[in-house]
Amino acid sequence: MRIGFLGLGVMGTPMARNLCRKFPLTVWNRSAAKCSVLMEVGAAVGETPANVVERSDIIFVMLFDAPAIESILSDEFKQALRGKILINTSSVPVAFSIFLAEQVHRAGGDFIEMPVSGSKVPAEQAELVGMIAGDASVAQRIKPYVEPITRAAIFCGPIGSGLKAKYAINTLLVTYTVGLSESMNLARAQGVDLAAFGQVLDACPMASAYSKIKVQKVLNEDWAPQAALKDCYNSTLLIQDAVKSVNIQSPSMQACGQIYQKAMDAGLGEEDMISVAKVISKASV
Repeated sequence: MRIGFLGLGVMGTPMARNLCRKFPLTVWNRSAAKCSVLMEVGAAVGETPANVVERSDIIFVMLFDAPAIESILSDEFKQALRGKILINTSSVPVAFSIFLAEQVHRAGGDFIEMPVSGSKVPAEQAELVGMIAGDASVAQRIKPYVEPITRAAIFCGPIGSGLKAKYAINTLLVTYTVGLSESMNLARAQGVDLAAFGQVLDACPMASAYSKIKVQKVLNEDWAPQAALKDCYNSTLLIQDAVKSVNIQSPSMQACGQIYQKAMDAGLGEEDMISVAKVISKASV
């Protein structure tokens, strides 16, 4: 099967590299310079998104948001979808995913929703968790083609179910990141050596692979994105909309959304999501 991949950002590039090791791959990115890394490992480059679809049987999409995806849905793109499978791994509103599925089905293709949980390192290590939604038979067909990028790909139900699972998982991620930042800030403010704090946390039940990476990044003042803060902020908006849609309370997410808004206003959007710790540190002075 020929694979296409649209969007070579922080997550898309390692995902595409892993797919390229197993299947013939054609890629596209809005900024063409990012395609060179994939060319080095044998991928072909499509001139346009439609050209990638024409040359592929299964097409993965990893673009920033719904408007970015909508911008590539030209008539030529949709005409090329007949008989193909489009897999959207981007985080978007459920309503947009339903719209996208309708567009693909009208064009004669199949659509799978598969947002992923994980950041740059899990993407590089093929350790992402995929939350699959759509037609169960199509979901079964694509399993061999998501194995090179995931350690688990879980069928969640009809279109929208994968995104709803992602919103719930990211609620924990977003609040945990703020909580971890507050913990580090309190340790430092009290004069506790941050390296020692990290060792204590590593020995506690609350430790995780995520906390180990993020504490080390703060220690090293390494703000290079593994998952960009702007993506985390986008998640807070999607989650808050989901909360409103089911009429429940999520006070911690509301507070976190305000904190990430401050981080965006401070120009930290392109940095790693743990750079929210900078905002928390300044707010406490």
